[in-house]
Amino acid sequence: MRLTQLNRECLLHLFSFLDKDSRRNLSLACCQLREVYLDPCLWNLLHFSSPCQLRWDNYVLGPSLRYLTICWYSSRVQLVCNIEDWLKTSFQKDICSKHESLVSTFLAHVCHMCPNLLTLTLSGCAHITDQEVVSVLQCCKKLRSLRLENCVRITDRSLQAIAEHGDNLEEVRVDFCRNITQTGLQSCKEMRPIIQLSAERSADMIPDIKPEEKEPLGKALQKFLQYS
Repeated sequence: MRLTQLNRECLLHLFSFLDKDSRRNLSLACCQLREVYLDPCLWNLLHFSSPCQLRWDNYVLGPSLRYLTICWYSSRVQLVCNIEDWLKTSFQKDICSKHESLVSTFLAHVCHMCPNLLTLTLSGCAHITDQEVVSVLQCCKKLRSLRLENCVRITDRSLQAIAEHGDNLEEVRVDFCRNITQTGLQSCKEMRPIIQLSAERSADMIPDIKPEEKEPLGKALQKFLQYS
């Protein structure tokens, strides 16, 4: 029996066991398999292990997306991307310029195309800002779980947006986000006591301090040792 003799339901079930690349490669065989590949029902879960994968033409965004994860466990995140912009060398800025807008641009597409998103996990996405989090919360009203790990540009503004727009949120994690404060966490808990909110190490880390602000020598040394 040929693969193309299977009905659409069977083909969708078959495709569901394949990874993104295998799905795309199989879809190139014929128009029928291409239609199955493009069916939004196939794409309820997406996982990316680096921002560069967001450029690849091996997935489909649509209203069926429920679970989205973008994780980047790379030494580049710690050694380059996590550094404050005003402390980066020209070489470091050049490295970041090649990928810094990838996640933000992708999340903008998610906001417009994936209103039924339930779970969003962003780990090591050092270049996303509060604005991306706010937009997701405003557009993806059904979001139940938001997990942010080592997203260094995230501040208390995101916590405020969670309190204002997170009507269906049940779980929020902001781990190792150094610009989150105890004040922001407490305010969010008071406004949304039903949300299970956790912040491992976030409020205990040394926040970014702009050049015009004076940083005590002890804190500066501690921060240097933390990322060296």
